[in-house]
Amino acid sequence: MPAKYIRLAELLKNLIKENAGDTFRLPTEDALCRTYGVSRQTVRKALSILEAEHLIEKRQGSGSYATGLSGSPEKDNVAILVCSDTEYIYPGLLADMRSTLQAKGFSATVYVTGNQISKEREILLSLLEHPVRGILSEGCKTSLPTPNHDLYERLSEKGASILFFHGNYCNMPDYLSIKDDNYGGGYYLAKYLVSLGHKKIAGIFKSDDIQGTERLFGLLSALRDENIPFDEERICRFDTARLTALQKKQDTGFLSEFISKQLKNATAVICYNDEIAYWLIKELTYKNMRIPGDLSVVCFDNSYFSDLSPVQITSLSHKSHEMGTVAAESILNLIKGSPASSQKLPWRLTVKRSSGPPP
Repeated sequence: MPAKYIRLAELLKNLIKENAGDTFRLPTEDALCRTYGVSRQTVRKALSILEAEHLIEKRQGSGSYATGLSGSPEKDNVAILVCSDTEYIYPGLLADMRSTLQAKGFSATVYVTGNQISKEREILLSLLEHPVRGILSEGCKTSLPTPNHDLYERLSEKGASILFFHGNYCNMPDYLSIKDDNYGGGYYLAKYLVSLGHKKIAGIFKSDDIQGTERLFGLLSALRDENIPFDEERICRFDTARLTALQKKQDTGFLSEFISKQLKNATAVICYNDEIAYWLIKELTYKNMRIPGDLSVVCFDNSYFSDLSPVQITSLSHKSHEMGTVAAESILNLIKGSPASSQKLPWRLTVKRSSGPPP
């Protein structure tokens, strides 16, 4: 027959399973002693087992609380839906999410949508058949309402906690999100360029994700507040298909067209991210344009592209590991029923060689 503390630990595990998803505080040690007719030493040894298995966490002066784990490893899984798992920022982002979840006893399964609404739907349907405790979703083509809201709602009704990161859907306003302060970033970069003396500022932004729309809005708002007329002809918008062609085939056609038709009179340009900025600077270099002598270039993210560029790129960035860690911590709070809220992560500017006063 198992020792008393092992039997008690199993009883408490069942109690935790029954309350999975709630901010559940276990009874006090005294209450457990009275309820189960065991000694305080037995209770403490049982609680130690639960703590070692990440099922509870002890809070000084407050007691023992369930962590959100159900006690069934096959169920304590978080699905992570991303547009890519290889390109650009994703390897580091996913590593941060996984390590944060694993530190609390959860596993993570990554699903790649390719930013395709149909693929997202296929994944969500499979998750209905194989339930998970939480879903971290990047969302697909977030500049538009999603037709997949019905599946997200069904998954939520089945007990899955759902959190969006990078973007969120306008027709799912009640779901929390962790995203960049995109409007603030576009505003910040435009004000920075104006402070250098620029008044003819162009922009190139992604059209089918909310990040691009918000960053463009920030740029235009800053120009308005500075009483600088903006020329809509200087704005280029590209979609996922063109980005994919750039990444896979190095098809820079839309960048060449942007340079020849929309950058003629501009003295500075704000790029959607530093991947776009990297390829744009290469195209500008081929056309014998000097950066920043003829044109200043600034962007978002400050990834390895910034340093690979022929001219190191002035860029906005977050604290290291911030997005992945904050998103994972937030979904864990949702799973265990602790307070959580949407957040916009602030940017900080790293000035490099690609920006300067206008010619």
